Amino acid sequence: MTTFLIGVVILIFGGLIYGSYCEKVFGPDERPTPAVAKADGVDFVGMKKWKNSLVELLNIAGTGPILGPIQGILFGPIAFLIIPIGCVLAGAMHDYFSGMISMREGGAQMPKMINKYLGSNVKKIYNIAIWVLMLLVGVVFVYTPGDLIVKDILGLDNAFTNPTVWMVYGAIFLYYVIATLFPIDAIIGKVYPIFGAILIFSAIGVFGGLLLDGGASLSNISLSKGLFSQHPSKLPFIPVFFITVACGIMSGFHASQATLISRTVKSEKEGKTTFFNMMLVEGFIAMVWAAGAMALFNRGTPMDTNATLMIGAISREFLGSIGSIFTIIGVIVLPITSGDTAFRSLRLMVAEQFDIDQSNPKKRVAITLAIFVPAIIILVYAKINPAGFNILWRYFAYTNQTVAIFALAMIAVYLKIHNKNYLVGLLPGMFYTFITFSYIFHAPIGFGLEARIGTMFGVDPASYTISYALAAIVTVVYAYATIKRASNKGNEILQEVLA
Repeated sequence: MTTFLIGVVILIFGGLIYGSYCEKVFGPDERPTPAVAKADGVDFVGMKKWKNSLVELLNIAGTGPILGPIQGILFGPIAFLIIPIGCVLAGAMHDYFSGMISMREGGAQMPKMINKYLGSNVKKIYNIAIWVLMLLVGVVFVYTPGDLIVKDILGLDNAFTNPTVWMVYGAIFLYYVIATLFPIDAIIGKVYPIFGAILIFSAIGVFGGLLLDGGASLSNISLSKGLFSQHPSKLPFIPVFFITVACGIMSGFHASQATLISRTVKSEKEGKTTFFNMMLVEGFIAMVWAAGAMALFNRGTPMDTNATLMIGAISREFLGSIGSIFTIIGVIVLPITSGDTAFRSLRLMVAEQFDIDQSNPKKRVAITLAIFVPAIIILVYAKINPAGFNILWRYFAYTNQTVAIFALAMIAVYLKIHNKNYLVGLLPGMFYTFITFSYIFHAPIGFGLEARIGTMFGVDPASYTISYALAAIVTVVYAYATIKRASNKGNEILQEVLA
């Protein structure tokens, strides 16, 4: 339990200190925000601070910070320290600057900011990545809550052939369509406070159960067992842990949500609470579910138990049959409240890319239909194929991390040309560049370099020797290109001022 509690302390106090530092670096002031200056009654709608914060939390907290940490805790108690440290230094920082820079850019979505600060060529690559991610997020967040509703709430079989499954999926899609089309304060701003109460209850409930249950044996760090080598399948901590935990530490998806909420914040000084602190809350959610999983594993639950099944087991263990129902509802709420805004964000990105007026209802409907057709096709594939969801989840997790490195580069460039400490964005960007590229170079769903060509060079196919080396090179290129872009962009701005 000691390591877990130390992690909670790091998350709270580390977040307070570094959050204040990030706020000082950015320098929020009293200038009118897009919610005030560009109010349109649809997407630019000023909302109260508590509501913005709650909407932001529910937007970003899907099943990622639950399913990921449940699998990530298999790496051992080191997860209780790495999750909060990464959340503070990378995830929360990423969310804060993404939202704040968007506010300074008139509520621009990420593709537009990528184009301005990283260039049109990078934007083309980013657009493909972020649009794919938004579709995957939307599909995953129909699939997982739908199956939980059918299996854990209705007690039915969630097989492809069960018509109830598709009725539930259809109901979720219908809600997504409504939330995507209507003004943000008409649907999202009104139902989220209810969802937020359920979410908070579920997290605090499991946390309280862990503290009050004296038998909740949480392992502590032990040098004799190895800090990073406790995974039962001997998976390497780098990069697999960070890809697995994903949203609990860093999520590129969050930038799309922060830029969405940047259009509803009425004061820049609310940014720290709305963006930075809400990611800290997500980090806490991740730690709670990781701890619940460890407690059950230490009591004899097989470590290869499906992560989705672990949600119900953890809930029943610490909250009983009645409390577990509310907790499972909370876990169902999490993905639904991320999926709706994923599709909404995708609509805004497509509209921004092709300059389509979103105050026109017919045009909003047209884009929405264009988005949902491929999403439904992906969902059907994932459900028909026995391994479909596992493939879907792996691509979702990897794409999520990859998208983040674009936002981190954009943050670094923005800060450098404004003569601020750009290292707060560049260093996490370099780290995650190494993580994502070493993973995709090695993974079977990627290039599988060691397995395919490792024997030619006498390299163990299970090692990451080639992948680490190539990822290191890519990381150096990433850092050089980011700094060079910042210098060139700075010169462009200077020439514009002089002209």
